[in-house]
Amino acid sequence: MRWLASVVLLIVLAPRAQAEAPTAEGLKFFESKVRPLLVEKCFECHGEKKQKGSLRLDSLEAAKEGGDSGAAVVPGKPEESLLVDAINYSSLEMPPGGKLTEDEITTLTEWVKMGAPWPEEAKGTSSRRTERTITDEDRSYWAYRPLAAPVPPPTADATWSRTDIDRFVLARLEAERIRPAETASNVTLVRRLYQDLTGLPPTPQQVDAWLSDTSDKGYERLVDELLASPRYGEHFARFWLDLVRYADSDGYKQDTYRPHAWRYRDYVIGAFNADKPYDQFVREQLAGDELSPSDPEALVATGYLRHGIYEYNQRDARGQWRVILEDITDTTADVFLGMGFGCAKCHDHKFDPILQKDYYRLQAFFANLGMRDDVVIADAAASARHREELAVWEEKTAEIRTELQRIEGPYRERSRAHAIGMFPEDIQAIMAKPAPDRDCYERQIAHLVELQVWEEWNLIAQKLKGDEKKRWDALQKDLAVFKEIQPAPLAVAPMACDLTRAAPVVMVPDKPRLGEIEPGVPSVFDTAPLAIQPVSTAPESSGRRAALAEWLTRPDNPITTRVIVNRIWQQHFGTGLVASVSDFGRLGDPPSHPELLDWLAREFVAHGWSFKWLHRQIVLSAAYRQSAEPCAVATGQPDPAVVDPGNRLLWRFPVRRLAAEQIRDALLAVTGELQSSAGGEGVEPVEPKRTVYLKMIRNRRDPLLEVFDLPDRLISAGDRNTTTTPTQSLLLINSPAMLERAQQFAARVRREVSGGWESSVRLAYQLSVSREPTDVESRRAVEFLVPADKAVDEQATSARFVDFCHALLNSNEFLYID
Repeated sequence: MRWLASVVLLIVLAPRAQAEAPTAEGLKFFESKVRPLLVEKCFECHGEKKQKGSLRLDSLEAAKEGGDSGAAVVPGKPEESLLVDAINYSSLEMPPGGKLTEDEITTLTEWVKMGAPWPEEAKGTSSRRTERTITDEDRSYWAYRPLAAPVPPPTADATWSRTDIDRFVLARLEAERIRPAETASNVTLVRRLYQDLTGLPPTPQQVDAWLSDTSDKGYERLVDELLASPRYGEHFARFWLDLVRYADSDGYKQDTYRPHAWRYRDYVIGAFNADKPYDQFVREQLAGDELSPSDPEALVATGYLRHGIYEYNQRDARGQWRVILEDITDTTADVFLGMGFGCAKCHDHKFDPILQKDYYRLQAFFANLGMRDDVVIADAAASARHREELAVWEEKTAEIRTELQRIEGPYRERSRAHAIGMFPEDIQAIMAKPAPDRDCYERQIAHLVELQVWEEWNLIAQKLKGDEKKRWDALQKDLAVFKEIQPAPLAVAPMACDLTRAAPVVMVPDKPRLGEIEPGVPSVFDTAPLAIQPVSTAPESSGRRAALAEWLTRPDNPITTRVIVNRIWQQHFGTGLVASVSDFGRLGDPPSHPELLDWLAREFVAHGWSFKWLHRQIVLSAAYRQSAEPCAVATGQPDPAVVDPGNRLLWRFPVRRLAAEQIRDALLAVTGELQSSAGGEGVEPVEPKRTVYLKMIRNRRDPLLEVFDLPDRLISAGDRNTTTTPTQSLLLINSPAMLERAQQFAARVRREVSGGWESSVRLAYQLSVSREPTDVESRRAVEFLVPADKAVDEQATSARFVDFCHALLNSNEFLYID
């Protein structure tokens, strides 16, 4: 991440940092990492209300002044800072309730090394501050202004542009007197298109078909063919799954498997393949149960609200529910608004016009949310057939099941009492209430408690003893006799719904003067609560999430439309027009082409919120078809690498490494092992299915995917890291899986080639890097395989061919697209 690189640089320059004003990167590090840690771990004892040891830590000046033991923070000098000493338990031991985690210790230590950046406005001895108000200046910030209606600008070069997109790009280049790169070769373009639109390399036959099509519309036809491929949805679902932190497991230490989570993944893939309009895509995920309660697909879509981290075995049900709501709030702000709301959970945002009240206005949309895992999504015919088959099975097994219930009943009562008894008394009181008498919040808490009751019930085989256990085992065997006529369970999916029309009251913690917080959008857009009406088609619907979805998908919503078209641009060029794709705030990056961003947003809506339309416009452009090699700089012309070293103006096509999934899929495609079967429950990495269909277990990821920067899906990830590490090289060279792929690759080539080694070399190049080898490459490869100074040994040559194939799979040309 860009801010992390800046942090490293600031650490190196720590002595200078003390004398200089804090940088934006340093302040962002403080606000996102340090302040929440201080609030959670330190302010209770060292804040405005209490100062143990005469120490306050709610301002930099107070921390530098220190308490009875001396200065807590010496900017730039962690070795002299008592805060660092205390959190390491070197002498003082703070916090006294338990040592911070290693990550938390590292965060505070790095902050001190950086010079302890702290917002200027936050300095002083009091943590009580006046609440900020939204100003006209805030509303005039580029991200919050209404969408402009720009027209593609005129350019001096009238021949380069292929689409209106190009006129925006070229106008910026001409303003800097920079020439765009030449058009990439056809071989480069075909590989770029296949990897970009389907995430897979083209086969030699597909490359030949493209090269042989010399018509004017050949390129457009290929684009349309790839967008129509089911592989398109499998590829583009990845960026959305990153954003919504999709996983097949709970996270945290327990990380229990979620057996039906995959239905949401298949929903996303299907939505992309069907080119579901983005406004509908958003509405279904936020409020599918309210807007389309009879549509199984819309119910599955609400799985968006179920991807947060939680563990069924936690006793702090209240705290766990608070974390779940905070995760949904933070993720919704990141995904749809590109606004980092996390800081506003504790205070008004220090840089962006996001009030603390706004955080809870957004959270209020989800205040009456309920989680369900029992909603059947099968169609009417399947449900009717299931009822008939179940009735037959129940009739034949009635006596067996009655006796099982007699044995299990007392155990279930005891285990339920035991599970509930592990919770605090106030939670036990909730569980003692009849379910219909619980209010919305009590029902939310009860759901988390019931997860542990169900887990206790699943342990019955381990709990029963003696004759009772023997009889229970015998009955289970009797029941198994009827297994063949027992219908399979109907399809269900994790979904969300409103529990009641009356939602729990939402308040800003420790600020009762603000009163009840009604659902509302960020104040920079509208300070009034959002108008909400219950949805008549859903009996328990409050209409809250439906109202939020409606506001987000208004055609004139300036932030939602800008954010999503920017994300799609990022998928094709590696960087968005706004580089900080999930942060459109003041600590993010301004757009490189603001007029183009607004033009794309307007056109996207005008063309039915169609992703495929947007992809097509981008990849048809001359900007996209450029070579990665820049034009030669003419005498008297500026060097673009000096004027624009980050290539933000797009004077050439950016070279990009394949994503983790693309690397694994390409390996399997090249070796001929990749299966084309789609959908269904996730599989283990040993299965040669596309990577999007692997089980995404948060705490147990495939080594190849992990080393090539697959996000852990713990939080929303709008932009993946692209690292270059020794671990990657070592894995590609030495791992058993890669050695096996090299052997499979070599075996495939030898099966498909009837000629000599030169033909094998040619096919190996065609499969791995989508081109013919040059004469030099071919000659050297053959010389390596059959050395002139050694007797011909077919076995040794075959082994060397495996090594040759292994080298191709390790090459930059295989791992990167240009």
